[in-house]
Amino acid sequence: MKKASSLSELGFDAGDASSGFFRPVSDSSSSAADGVVVTPSAHRRRLTKVSVIGAGNVGMAIAQTILTRDLADEIALVDALPDKLRGEMLDLQHAAAFLPRTRLVSDTDMSVTRGSDLAIVTAGARQIPGETRLNLLQRNVALFRKIVPALAEQSPDALLLVVSNPVDVLTYVAWKLSGFPASRVIGSGTNLDSSRFRFLLAEHLDVNAQDVQAYMVGEHGDSSVAVWSSVSVAGMPVLKSLQQSHSSFDEEALEGIRRAVVDSAYEVISLKGYTSWAIGYSVASLAASLLRDQRRIHPVSVLARGFHGIPDENDVFLSLPARLGRAGVQGVAEMELTEEEAKRLRRSAKTLWENCQLLGL
Repeated sequence: MKKASSLSELGFDAGDASSGFFRPVSDSSSSAADGVVVTPSAHRRRLTKVSVIGAGNVGMAIAQTILTRDLADEIALVDALPDKLRGEMLDLQHAAAFLPRTRLVSDTDMSVTRGSDLAIVTAGARQIPGETRLNLLQRNVALFRKIVPALAEQSPDALLLVVSNPVDVLTYVAWKLSGFPASRVIGSGTNLDSSRFRFLLAEHLDVNAQDVQAYMVGEHGDSSVAVWSSVSVAGMPVLKSLQQSHSSFDEEALEGIRRAVVDSAYEVISLKGYTSWAIGYSVASLAASLLRDQRRIHPVSVLARGFHGIPDENDVFLSLPARLGRAGVQGVAEMELTEEEAKRLRRSAKTLWENCQLLGL
């Protein structure tokens, strides 16, 4: 028997199959003698389409989380491996009875993404245990040259969300290759780093992580900056309280916590071979803010020239708290940083910009 994902693929003509189960309602404004039957008009709500490029562990965690959160009416999956791609799509389709009604499509050709509202790029070489994100750069730029222009052609009005690492440099690459305005090209950045930071603090303070306000900014990687000066719980500054109650919270301890946040991804990779669930939830939260116009603040990779002393001529992308909505980046928060935090942010920007310049885009 032919393997199929629908009855039509098995030779059954769908036609108007539902007509045998449902009868149209009569027009109540007409008399019964008129025999007028009204066919329901097509639903006029604009449907939301999300495309995920890359059906690896990260891409499928993102697709699954977006699906269960009911953020899209259609999800398109694209990958270079057709058998794996079809298997992933079927695995999700078979759960249809337990999920919101969402159309799932897949193909190795980028045409399946046509008309996307949000295109999420996760494709790329997998990070090897111990490998820095910046070492992935050259292996992934060549891939982006094939992916991004094709995506932009199929969905010229889409929002482009980059997840592939090194995410800050590849967001710059996607911006250059797509021709999109910077407001519609976003990197997942330190949204997940900030969650890891909040988790560590919440565990120590015995509160819910959602009640901890804390940001990691700069590079999603080794030079990220923990903004200790603005960490708060219930409006109360955390750093001052910790330093008053624990003499061990000195500069060395703070750097140790920052390092623990940065290294947490490497730890997960060394233990299970890859990261997936946390980045899936992180990106789904970004998708919700963008598609539902929630205007929530997320630390994501944005065009940062001119912020906190970063030179205006450097088109560098790095993470800063940004307001996200249906139009993309709708503003970047002017954070108050200490001089040391601002210096570290500029150092992070310098490192990233040096890598961008090597690409010749």
